[in-house]
Amino acid sequence: MRLYRILKKPIVTEKTSALELTNNTYVFEVSKDATKIDIKKSILELYGVEVASVNVLNTRAKFKFARKWTQVRKRETKKAYVTLKDSKAKIDFSVVK
Repeated sequence: MRLYRILKKPIVTEKTSALELTNNTYVFEVSKDATKIDIKKSILELYGVEVASVNVLNTRAKFKFARKWTQVRKRETKKAYVTLKDSKAKIDFSVVK
């Protein structure tokens, strides 16, 4: 599997920014068929940092009602919580190797 297809995009919110500061943990949206080993290898190759652990979370599809009783489906995603080994290492999303 290609490296750029494993990591789709970083998720940057208030909650994930707090995780970056306290636990040195970054959150990415990843491909549905990506494994923890694939995610770890792609972080190492793309950003050049050592990964301590990877936790994966599958979110379910959510439904909500829109105008005129139509039902809208939000997509399913897969998130990866990546914790770095070195507490001083940082990932700069604007720079990719």
